[in-house]
Order: sequence, then C-alpha cells, then structure tokens
Amino acid sequence: MANSNLARRAKVVAQGLVDLASLDQKWLARWRARCNNKFINPRRLINEDKKDLKKMYSLTMFPYPSGSLHMGHLRVYSISDTLARYYRMKGYDLIHPMGWDAFGLPAENAAVERGVNPEVWTKSNIQKMKAQMELMLTDFDWSREVSTCDPEYYKHTQKIFLEFLKHGLAYRKKAEINWDPIDKTVLANEQVDSEGRSWRSGAVVEKKLLEQWFLGITKYAGALNKDLELLEDWPSKVKAMQRNWIGESKGAEIKFQVCKDAKSHLEGHLPVDILDIFTTRAETIFSVQYLALSFSHPITQFISKNDPKLREFIDRLNKDGEESEKSKEGYLLPDVYATNPLDAGVKIPLFVAPYVIGTYGSGAVMGCPAHDVRDFEFWINNMGSSSAIIHSVEPINESDYIEGEPFVSKEGKMNINSRFLEGMTTSDARIQVVKELKLIQMGDFKTNYRIRDWLISRQRYWGAPIPVIHCDSCGIVPVPDEDLPVKLPHVDKLLGRGGSPLAQIEDFVNCECPKCKKPAKRDTDTMDTFMDSSWYMFRFLDSKNESLPFDDKIASKYMPVDQYIGGVEHAILHLLYSRFVSKFFNDIKWYENDAMRGEPFKQLITQGMVHGKTFINPKNGRFLKPEEYELNENGDAI
Repeated sequence: MANSNLARRAKVVAQGLVDLASLDQKWLARWRARCNNKFINPRRLINEDKKDLKKMYSLTMFPYPSGSLHMGHLRVYSISDTLARYYRMKGYDLIHPMGWDAFGLPAENAAVERGVNPEVWTKSNIQKMKAQMELMLTDFDWSREVSTCDPEYYKHTQKIFLEFLKHGLAYRKKAEINWDPIDKTVLANEQVDSEGRSWRSGAVVEKKLLEQWFLGITKYAGALNKDLELLEDWPSKVKAMQRNWIGESKGAEIKFQVCKDAKSHLEGHLPVDILDIFTTRAETIFSVQYLALSFSHPITQFISKNDPKLREFIDRLNKDGEESEKSKEGYLLPDVYATNPLDAGVKIPLFVAPYVIGTYGSGAVMGCPAHDVRDFEFWINNMGSSSAIIHSVEPINESDYIEGEPFVSKEGKMNINSRFLEGMTTSDARIQVVKELKLIQMGDFKTNYRIRDWLISRQRYWGAPIPVIHCDSCGIVPVPDEDLPVKLPHVDKLLGRGGSPLAQIEDFVNCECPKCKKPAKRDTDTMDTFMDSSWYMFRFLDSKNESLPFDDKIASKYMPVDQYIGGVEHAILHLLYSRFVSKFFNDIKWYENDAMRGEPFKQLITQGMVHGKTFINPKNGRFLKPEEYELNENGDAI
C-alpha cells in the first residue's frame, strides 16, 4: 500500500498535477482534530450570544439506514453542507442536524433473510453510514442526532398518536384496505402506484376488509390545499402534485331514500336508509338510472351476510386488487331500491360495483349513463344495449350530438326530460337543483376531496407499537403516559410468517387494563414509518427532552424549517404527512406558527437525480459509494 501511494504521488508530481487523495487525507485529519477541540471547533458560532442572531434552520431529509450511502446522498448532503457553512460564516444562529429514519420494511425483510434481529441490522448500518458521512466532512451537528427506532424517540411518536386519539383524529374501523401479498402488510393509498402495485415490493395489491387505525387527514384537506399558496419557495411541480392528490371538487351532496321492495325477503332493518351522494353534476339528477355502492358500504355488507352470490362476487374481484376498479361488472342488489328526491315515483336500482371506492365520500355514487362514459359502459354491460337511456342535457349545437354515445360536456342546455329545468343552461340548472333540494332538506352545496384518511396500521414488527389496550369491559384504552414507551419485545429472529409478528408474542400481547385492572390485550399493529418522519424536524430542536416531544418555546422560535432539501419522490407521502402533523401541532398549541398557518417547511429544494456515468458502477448500474470513487488525476474533487 505504501509503495503504491509513493508511486502514485511520484506520477502526480512528475506530471505537475494536484494530488487530490493526499489533500483529502491531510484536511480530513485536520478537520477531525479541530472538531474534537472545543476551543477551535469550526462549528462554533462567531458570535456565541445567540439572542440577537437571525435563525437559520437548514435541514436535509434524513436517510434510511440501508447499509451504505451512495453518490446521490453525497449530492444532497453537499448542497445542505454548502448552505450551512455559508450561513454560519454570515453569523446566523444555525441549526443543521442529522439523524436516521430507522424503522421500516427493508430492515425487517433483511433481518428475516439473515435470521437476525432488525435492531442489530439497523444499528450496524447506522455506524457504517455515519462513518461515511464523517469521511465526507459534512458539517452536521451530531449533538442533535436522533434515530426513530430508539425508544426515547418513539416514546414521543406514541404520545403524538395518543394526542390525535384525544382530539378525535385517530380512530379504528373496519375498512377496505390495500394488502401487499409479498410483504404481508397493509399499504396506505399513497403507497400504491398507478398500476396498482406496491411501492416497495412491486406486488399487485389485493383488497381486504380489516380493522385498521386511521388518522383524520381529510379534516385538514381544505387547509392543506389552500395553504399551498403560502409556499412561495416550493417547486411548482411539488405543489401541483399535492394539489392533485388532495383533489378538491366543488359540487353538491344529494340524499337518496333507500327502501325495501314490497316483496323483500331481507330480515331486519337496513343499516342506512339515506344515501348521501356527492356529485359535480347535480343538473343531471333526472338522468340518474342507478346508484352504485362500494364493497365495504354498510348496505353491501348487510345484504352479503345472507347472499352467497354477492359474497362470491366481492371475493373474486378483491383478488384483482386495484385492477378491479377498472371492471365494468356489477351486482344488482335484490329486494332494495332508491328514490329520486325530486321525483319520488321513480325507483332507482342499486348495484354493488368495484369502481366505487369505499373510503371516498360515502362509498356510494349515482349513475347517469346518458352523461358519463363510465356510467354508460357500466349500464350497457349490466343492463344490455337495448336498455333505455334518459338524456336530460343536450348540446347547444345539435352538430355536437353523437347518436348512441353519452353527452358528457358540462356545457349544454336542459331538455324536456329535466322537468322544471327545461331551457336552462347547465350551469344555471346546477345551482337551481341544489336550491330545490335545500328546500326539502335533501341536499346542499358541498366541497369534497379525493384524499382519504391516512391508514397507519402495519402488520409488521419493526415499527413503533400502537399504544392502546383492548379491554372487553372498557373498549379501547390509551396506554397511560407514564407507561410509555410501549417497547418492542426482543426477538432473536423473525420468521416472516403472515399476520402481525407481535400477535405471536404472548408476553407482549397479554396485559392488564389500566382502567378496570382486568386481563386485556395490547394492540399488535405498528405504525406506518411515515408517522416517525412526519415530526422529526421538531425533535431535532430539542432532542434530549425526556418528558416532551419538544419544548414549545424552542419550536416556536425555530420553526418553520428555513431550507428543506430532499427528493421530489417524497412530494405526496412524507411532505404531505408532515404538513398535516405540523398544522395539528399548531392547532393544539404545542407551538406557535400562525404566520405560516402551521406549515413546517418555508423553502423546499429538490436536488434531482445523479445520472453521470462517472458516479455509477458499470458492472451493476448502481450508484458508487463515496469511498469507491477514486480521487485520481482524472477525477473530480469531492
């Protein structure tokens, strides 16, 4: 090694080149020496009195400890490091921390493959990656370091969950969920791609009906959408992605009465007798020819108990996962029908249809074959091409009408089939219909959102346990604050069987109810890892606080983050969840950020991808690790 170094240096000197490798080692040694000396540490502020300094919170997205950093990491940390050094030299009160997004499926799957505990695997990777960061000479403040798998961190994640529960924003219900058959866990809607596959495993996602925990992000949908206007220093692409995902729609909610047929064989009362249906096309109310219900709708579930054909229909299509939503199949419900609120004499059939999403709106939609392509195709597929179709809207210009096809334009005029609306424009008729419905208390104007509540239950081991206890006498009981954290039980190795691994550990499951002291059982699900990363920017500010997630005065001083640096791939998941959690903190007065209405990140910098072949291993196409990139006479100084 020594001889090769000497030969290399001789070559460099002979050619009059700069010996980058030697310079790197020289300054690495000097940097470490200075950082270990509190009197000459370059991280010290020029002005030690921080009271009069302008604050600068510069944050880069913390990494998942997968085992090694690559050149993509180096790019984002170089941007962060450069900005941090600049603001420190300018005399700002700088915060520039680093930590680890340490829970998650990759560690658990790796642990199953290797027959080890995921904690051992994760901590080993953290040590390796921290050493790599030190080689990069990044100027992170390691005194603020956090790791989301540390009980002292997830104790506070559990506190935050209980705060959501206290305010009615965490709830448990039976719901149609996305199931990953490879990773054997539930996925949030945001974790299923446009092809209906899992974001992690790539498996075709299936549909199941399970009891799950949700956070009520839909209660914040309006604020999340409106306050994008405050984020002037965010890329327009990211804001557009969030706005599209939130999916604001202005329309009306119409109430349809549900009745049993006179010859009905159904026993008992229907679980609901009114269907609240959202539509952006209220003017087409006289063209409604069917209503469609989701698989998880209460009426569907009620009838399926005694209808084996309906159960078979649901089970068969659920196996197709997201693909089933494209199906035009329907199941006509016997013995029940609905009535039109503006024409009670018309009986409207009810179908169960896979395209209706149970978690969107009320899980029921109205079908207008004459004025919607999907409704038209569904009607023809299930009722036959000879079935009559009722047009209530026609084009202003007759030449725009195509025989045998639905007229779907929102601009048109009302015809004779629309009764008292005849002759009106569609825009005027839309308003008039809602006015008529309001008079009889069967409808009103409404704004709806496509975003659904955040499903946070995961049937996995390597995550923060959900801190509630299930008691036969008391129901769902929060774990008392003094008993937090609910720690993960130690396991030597994971077997990777289906279902929740925690449910198989009796010592963990069996406990005493905090209220009545009777035998009870712990919740065996863990939280979505995006819950851990949704609030870490607050913990960095007060990372040693044992009693609170963070001090309110410290958070009020330093939030929002001034510069947040990370990939655009986090636009929908992490960034949206963080905005929701931060706004919740502001609302419950955990900190004060009214000027930005609780927004956590003032400026967002998306660094892009490294594509240069210089930084990619030609053998496998993967990014090089920083230490694999050779500092030679032809290389760049990194």
